[in-house]
Amino acid sequence: MTAKNGSLTGEDSPVYLRLRGTVAAGILRGDYQAGDQLPSVRALAAEHGANPLTVAKAYQSFQDEGYVEVRRGVGMFVLPGAAERLRLAERDNFVVNQWPRIRGYIDLLGLDVTDLMERA
Repeated sequence: MTAKNGSLTGEDSPVYLRLRGTVAAGILRGDYQAGDQLPSVRALAAEHGANPLTVAKAYQSFQDEGYVEVRRGVGMFVLPGAAERLRLAERDNFVVNQWPRIRGYIDLLGLDVTDLMERA
C-alpha cells in the first residue's frame, strides 16, 4: 500500500527515501517499465521541490541495487526484471520492518484483522 503521496514510504521518512519510494511505486505500478527512461534528476527535483543532490542519492540506490542503468549523457533507464525484483524486496521489507509495527498497533487498539480486511 502506498502513502497518500504515491510513495512507498511515510512522510516521516528522509526526503531521499520518500523520493525513492515515489519512483519505486512508479516502477511497481508500471509507470516506468523495462527500458523506460526515468525523469532526469533536475526534472524530478523540480517536480518535488527537492535538492537535485537528494534526488541523485535516491537514484543512486536504484543503480546500486541493479534496478536501473545509467547511460552517460542520456539518462537513467529501468532494467529488465527490475519491477519483479523490486516487488520482492519491498515485500520482504514490509514483512520484516513494517508489518510487526502495524500488527502491534492493531493489537494495541483491539482491532480484528479479519474485520479490517473486509473493510478494504
